[in-house]
This record gives sequence, structure tokens and C-alpha cells, in this order.
Amino acid sequence: MLLKIRGWASQHPKLAAWIALAIGMVIVLVIAARDVGLLWNQWLFLILATIGLAGLCVWIIGWESNGDEEEAEGAEKKDAAKPKANG
Repeated sequence: MLLKIRGWASQHPKLAAWIALAIGMVIVLVIAARDVGLLWNQWLFLILATIGLAGLCVWIIGWESNGDEEEAEGAEKKDAAKPKANG
């Protein structure tokens, strides 16, 4: 079962990161706000907002990794376009 989860996570890295980050953030939220006395609908909204925030974090972090991939592809194309020296 663990191999299936790892395989799925390697196929869907951003979604897996979103799930893992959301779980961690919700745990921290519950621990931090457990004695506040929130109503059930307030808990629901906070948990949904936290899950959305985790998704935004993963999406923003993905911008950086996409930029690195595009730079690497551009460098490879430049190297391929250069004429090779005879020698």
C-alpha cells in the first residue's frame, strides 16, 4: 500500500504536496484554536480556508520550480543551436 501511495505521489507531486501541507496546517490550526470556543460552522470555514491556503502555497512554490525548468530547457536549446567547432 505504501508503494501505491509513493507511486501516486510521484505522478502527482503538486497534489501530494497540497494534501500533506493541508493536513499539517489543519493539525496546527486545531491545536492552536482548540480552546477558543468556535462554533462548528466557524471550524468548517477555518479548515476550508486553511486547505485553500495550503493549495495557494503549493501553487506559488510551483512558480519557482517551473521557472527553473524553463531556464534549463532554454539553456539546452542554446547549447544545441551552437555550431560545434571542428577540431
